Amino acid sequence: MAELQGEDATAVIQEVLPRRSKFVRKMAGKKVEEQVIATNVDTALLVSALDGDFNPRRVERYLAQCWESGARPVIVLNKADVCEDALVKAVEMERVAIGTEVCVVSAKTGQGFGELEEFLRPGSTLVLLGSSGVGKSAIANRLLGQMVQEVQPVRESDSRGRHTTTSRELFALPGGALLMDTPGLREMQLWDAEQGVAQTFADIDALATQCRFGDCRHEGEPGCAVQAALSAGTLDPARLENRRKLLREQEFLRRKMDPEARAEHHQRIKQLMRGVREMYRHKKRD
Repeated sequence: MAELQGEDATAVIQEVLPRRSKFVRKMAGKKVEEQVIATNVDTALLVSALDGDFNPRRVERYLAQCWESGARPVIVLNKADVCEDALVKAVEMERVAIGTEVCVVSAKTGQGFGELEEFLRPGSTLVLLGSSGVGKSAIANRLLGQMVQEVQPVRESDSRGRHTTTSRELFALPGGALLMDTPGLREMQLWDAEQGVAQTFADIDALATQCRFGDCRHEGEPGCAVQAALSAGTLDPARLENRRKLLREQEFLRRKMDPEARAEHHQRIKQLMRGVREMYRHKKRD
């Protein structure tokens, strides 16, 4: 909290509030460190574009970290004005966003912003999150009612953004809510988000409880309910593979952070190699 003092209206920090939510990621690159993107946020607007950069797998990644953060996620599908099958893509995203609201909007025309305004309660704090070029700053300008943030068109070849926004900024909206605009994230590696991954893929976890074996890996075991859903077409193979990928990332991160887990992993590798060597010895004898 800050208080304005003196003729020059200098802000003086009076108190640092405890964090009630924290959206983070693993720092880009090889460093195993946490990078804080936004804190004390009530609602995270996860922005995805309806142009050539539409990517449900990326949204699953953002959702997992958002559920872990403690903030409420809302998926915002922007650029409806340039998409002929916006409703089809919205349905596809709803299958990904279990229990999460999906809003289809156009920052250019104002389409769908009435639905967004339901989340702009006085005193609440929201953050715009997403990759470069999805239209976060254009959405901020539309909600503010004026051109505050600079925007540029995306590249025509691949609909990628140009990273025009380079810093985080907090704005007071006309209705009394606060909105944080953030730079586009080039990569979004999860940080300590096992519970968030579980919540994002709750449908797959629910299927797993119906498998014949409690330790089923869903890779061809008999009586696997997950594989049955794949065969029936009720589960997207790409969604299952993305879940596996995110879980592998979490396991790798855990080993990097926890020396005991790292030692256990090395021991399992040694046992596996011993088993392979024994197998070759038996083959030579035969």
